[in-house]
Formats: sequence, C-alpha cells, structure tokens
Amino acid sequence: MQIHESAENYLEAILMISLEKGSVRSIDVAHKLAFSKPSVSRAVSLLRENGYITMDRDGLLSLTPAGQSIAERMYERHILLSRWLVSLGVPEETAAEDACRMEHDISAVTFQCLKEHIGALEEAAPLP
Repeated sequence: MQIHESAENYLEAILMISLEKGSVRSIDVAHKLAFSKPSVSRAVSLLRENGYITMDRDGLLSLTPAGQSIAERMYERHILLSRWLVSLGVPEETAAEDACRMEHDISAVTFQCLKEHIGALEEAAPLP
C-alpha cells in the first residue's frame, strides 16, 4: 500500500517520541510536528483506520507492526542522511531539514547504495 509523506512523518514522530518519552499522546505529536491538535486528531484517526497505529483507553498511541516498519525506515533514512550532510559541512539544522525532505523521495535502491558508500567511508573515517 502506498503511504503519503505526511503519514510517514506522523509515524516517524510517534517513533521518535516513544524513544524519548516511552509513551505517546496526540498532544505530544502536535508539539513535535508543530501542528494543531485538530489536524493531529484527524491524522491519528486515519492512521488508526489504516492499521498503522492503535490507541488505548488512556489515549496512548502505539505503532502496529506495519506502522513500526514504516517509522523505522524513515527514522533510519533521516539519521543517516542528516549525519552524512553534516559530514559534508552542512549546518546541523539545515541538514536535519533537508534530510526530512530527502528521506521520503529517495528510492530504496539509491538509499541502500548510499548507505553502503557511507559505511565504507565511515570505516576509513567515522562520521561526526
């Protein structure tokens, strides 16, 4: 199933918040992404309907296996691309912003080749 960039961003944000705080509520996602609570509520509803997240009785969000897979893929891309851009001399904030845009559009083949290339470079001289 094709998933839109906005859904990928929500899933990645849920993963990041869960790594930082352990539990995730809609308001945490709204703060992380700087979106309004109604916008996040609508997105959460759609993500639930499509089987990417669950919400318990207390309002805590959890990724389903399908949501977790997408979130981890986006997060890995974001981290690797950010670190690589910083190693090229791009300021951290710009690198993070650019990586956020790039992570959604790069093909799996290109990302894997880039990952292998960066890995080879890292063996010679670790990225910051």
